[in-house]
Amino acid sequence: MLNRVIQQFGLKVLSVNEVEDSHSSTVYKCILSNGDNVFLKIPFTKLKYQRELEAYEILKGRVSIPEMMDFWTGDEDCPGAFLLSELKGKPLTSNATPTIAFRVGVLQAEMHSIRPLSEQMLTGIKNEFPNWSNFVEQQFYSFAEDVRDILDEQLYKKAIEKFEKMKQQLPSPDGPSFVHMDFRPANIIVDDDKVSGIIDFESVRFGSTEVDFTKLYRDFLSYDVSLYNAYQEGYNSIRPLIDIENVLPFYRFTDAFNSIGWSKRRGIEKNALFLEENLSRLKKWLL
Repeated sequence: MLNRVIQQFGLKVLSVNEVEDSHSSTVYKCILSNGDNVFLKIPFTKLKYQRELEAYEILKGRVSIPEMMDFWTGDEDCPGAFLLSELKGKPLTSNATPTIAFRVGVLQAEMHSIRPLSEQMLTGIKNEFPNWSNFVEQQFYSFAEDVRDILDEQLYKKAIEKFEKMKQQLPSPDGPSFVHMDFRPANIIVDDDKVSGIIDFESVRFGSTEVDFTKLYRDFLSYDVSLYNAYQEGYNSIRPLIDIENVLPFYRFTDAFNSIGWSKRRGIEKNALFLEENLSRLKKWLL
């Protein structure tokens, strides 16, 4: 399939390397004969392809993202593919400065400022905001079918009871906004003291902003209060930030639970470390 995609885009390639930490697509970094670096992205499904395609149309010129140089609609064997420019830099790490954290806040707030337009005809990206509570519940109980096979019966029952109790305590959702659904350091590219942009849009929705803080907090903001404070300042410079502390417990809990189900679906052996991390997180919430 890779060779077919390379031929489809007419690329003259010197070398190809698969990109790690890409969970909903197969991504390759290619060095071309002219020395340029580009990325080939092949989503796992047609729906993920369509979401990505529409996201690039919506975000272009409004949020810093790679340039979509070309795309292929695919065929019966391939759901589609994208040819993307390289964002200068490397994925965000917890070693970043408060200046970077501030700019990450600005980037996310710019994305959250985008609202659905009635004239937009979208087939991949759904507006889940009007039924946000149902959307969150459907996601949770979809993964619950997989989680049931991992947890012992008593722990599983406690998790279900905690979800139902915490869900009742949520404030009114904030939106409708363009939400990434996988806003984590691996998808945020930084270059020295600049944020080059954000990548990977296979899971995007229009929904409540509250869902988008969880993974960033889990993998970045929770490490240093100075990063957390600078991030909030950056976000608030663009749009008002919700009371994150009010919603984080619920979304951190459901993230750990859903991640256990995701690990089961994608293969326990391949995702053993991620599974153990989230089992530990879940048990801290329940025991």
